Amino acid sequence: MRREEFKMERENLVKVGDEVEIIERSCPANYHYIIEPAVAMSGCYQERERIQSTKGIVKEINETARGFYVIVEFDE
Repeated sequence: MRREEFKMERENLVKVGDEVEIIERSCPANYHYIIEPAVAMSGCYQERERIQSTKGIVKEINETARGFYVIVEFDE
């Protein structure tokens, strides 16, 4: 299992236990991922760190002063 963090600006867009779909976007030197439909965004990943799965399960949602962080678990 692989866990990754996505930043969500508003609360209640997803909840723990939801299955989410992600899409990959590439920049010249790295990749980032978006929980569809534009719910949350990941940080940047190098080529060797790319997420292979397109679906995952929300395991945690953490609220901080900087926003909400969604932890998604992928079957990798």
